[in-house]
Amino acid sequence: MLRILLLSALASLVLAETKPQPRYIEDVEGRVVGGEVAPPHTWPWQISLQYLSSGNFYHTCGGTLIRRGWVMTAAHCVDKQRTWRVVVGDHNINVHEGTEQYLSVSYVYVHPNWDPNRLSNGYDIALLRLSTDALLNANVQLGPLPPNGLILPNNNPCYISGWGRTQTGGQLSPTLKQAYLPIVDYSICSRSDWWGASVRTTMICAGGGNESGCQGDSGGPLNCLVDGSYSVQGVTSFVSASGCNTPKKPTVFTRVSAYISWMEGVSTQKAFGPALLGSWCLKIQGEPLL
Repeated sequence: MLRILLLSALASLVLAETKPQPRYIEDVEGRVVGGEVAPPHTWPWQISLQYLSSGNFYHTCGGTLIRRGWVMTAAHCVDKQRTWRVVVGDHNINVHEGTEQYLSVSYVYVHPNWDPNRLSNGYDIALLRLSTDALLNANVQLGPLPPNGLILPNNNPCYISGWGRTQTGGQLSPTLKQAYLPIVDYSICSRSDWWGASVRTTMICAGGGNESGCQGDSGGPLNCLVDGSYSVQGVTSFVSASGCNTPKKPTVFTRVSAYISWMEGVSTQKAFGPALLGSWCLKIQGEPLL
């Protein structure tokens, strides 16, 4: 589900928190498309965003717990009026394992410049205000955010995580997966035979070739190793309309460090924020990962 997830985050508050470290598995070279199952709670800030339909909740996107009462996700995940809930501490979304916390969403804050009909414009980020705070424990922790403006170098090691499809057109993974997606520098990703003008400097390209995210991973974190610890540098946004693992079309993420100031501003809002925008276009040189 690589819909472009609304990446909204309470950066200023989160940056003051101690940065937790995931239970990391060495050099897993796989992909969320047919990739490796992450050891349970490897990424303790990963959440499942679910919507209510006919009395049941269904996974649609990922996200990051950035404060006990706040979640960052992609705008394209929440630009429709629905009843949402967030599940933290989950591993198998089809089985109740006893570590989950089910939290309702009070408010949705979508970036005001998000345009669902112009995917390549960016601004695919949103914040969710939870009705109650999550309880932090060994399985539920806050995702560390980067400082304002940070840009990672080419080949910086990162992992995508999510419950997205295991192949283009396939089924969602019931268990959380992870895939090794090193950073692809903007100077490379913006070449005409790569993504060209479809990517902006406010985005991050990572992976490419056989490794990628896919539908259902949208809004989830890009977890990158920086100075010896992992932080959430990206929000999963879109892949190629030709397929999730198309060569020279790396997975594209909203760059979190480009929206720190906006997130700080959202933290002071007490109302719903901007009205929901209309339905977004599925294919605009790329395809959102919902």
